[in-house]
Amino acid sequence: MNTSSVTPHRMDPAGGCPHADNARLLARGAVATVVLPGEVEGAVVLGHEALKEFLAHPDVAKGARHFTDLREGRIAAGWPLMTFATVQGMTTADGDDHRRLRSLVSKAFTPRRVEQLRARVEELTSRLLDGLHVAALEGGGTADLRAHFALPLPMGVIGELLGVDAEYRDRLHHLTNQVVATDIGPEQAVAANHEMVAVLSAVAAARAENPGDDLTSALIAARDEDGDRLSRPELLGTLVLMIIAGHETTLNLITNAVRALCGHRDQLESVQKGESSWGDVVEETLRWDAPVSYFPFRYPVRDLTVDGTVIPRGTPVLAGYSAAGRDRAAHGADADRFDITRSRRPDAVRHLSLGHGAHYCLGAPLARMEATVALERLFTRFPGLDLAVPEGELTQQASFVGNSVRVLPVRPGTPRD
Repeated sequence: MNTSSVTPHRMDPAGGCPHADNARLLARGAVATVVLPGEVEGAVVLGHEALKEFLAHPDVAKGARHFTDLREGRIAAGWPLMTFATVQGMTTADGDDHRRLRSLVSKAFTPRRVEQLRARVEELTSRLLDGLHVAALEGGGTADLRAHFALPLPMGVIGELLGVDAEYRDRLHHLTNQVVATDIGPEQAVAANHEMVAVLSAVAAARAENPGDDLTSALIAARDEDGDRLSRPELLGTLVLMIIAGHETTLNLITNAVRALCGHRDQLESVQKGESSWGDVVEETLRWDAPVSYFPFRYPVRDLTVDGTVIPRGTPVLAGYSAAGRDRAAHGADADRFDITRSRRPDAVRHLSLGHGAHYCLGAPLARMEATVALERLFTRFPGLDLAVPEGELTQQASFVGNSVRVLPVRPGTPRD
């Protein structure tokens, strides 16, 4: 993989905070060789400029047919990262197939459509804040902000967009955790994927029988109208991807932003005084503590040299978003510092945490809007909200894909009317 003698970095299936590992890897270079679960050889692109180039490179593909070890039968069926490689949807499609699949869902995420959703997001946010207050009263002054607020907000929104009945949403979040986890065993991984497909098949069947003004109904209509536009595996694969990306990223974004503001009270005060915006908070959180750390997979279609490192054709490559966000070569000597005024600097570099190139996150406008509304309403309603335990005692997710904590105990304090 690399002409150097550096020992490949072994990705920890248990996940944990990525920033210390990122710093060590970046000190070696912008590209690192890694060992994935199951002793699969791979690579990660960590440096900002290298990642930006790699994400938009014409000789880099997303389709699993380019994954050499998978194509040649060296990947076990229960491999924990299998869904990311093989699910049929726009994140694993290239060229015309990618454009076809993306066009089928893009209308649901245009800036105009997102703005139309704002009132619903504000309504749901207010209701969830009421629930957070009740949970804190019942919990002796503390409540898990992740469970009572940061999760049900994006899950509720994406559920409504897709036409997923409320009865399925908790189960789908649990299954999403299983799919994103990198520390589960083969049997558990296979079972989670089978159940995810079964639940979403039930959702699709319900929408086929009783169509509504939702994305699933629109996808089914497109499939029924012209089978060449969307196959059944692509329909289910698209629903899997929409459910996972539609709530997991925003859940982590809101969680990480609250942690950052509670640890930087001076910056929280600056926003509350109107000196900075909640949008500034969202963008700096995306850079400083990206909600997705290492995203699978891309594959060079030929031996590719990136920042002096040769990545062989067919290698599974992770996009190192959390590392690129703190790359000092791009973001300056203080890249490790949370600073909501950073984007206003004349030399500011835009982060890559929502992707770059043809596969840029389709739901980026929605994620930004949801997080901005959530944070503004949360700290307006509970201006004294703080963590109930020290930051160092929070438990990280068991995944090197997602980047956040499992629970976020907070003390909301006295609500402002």
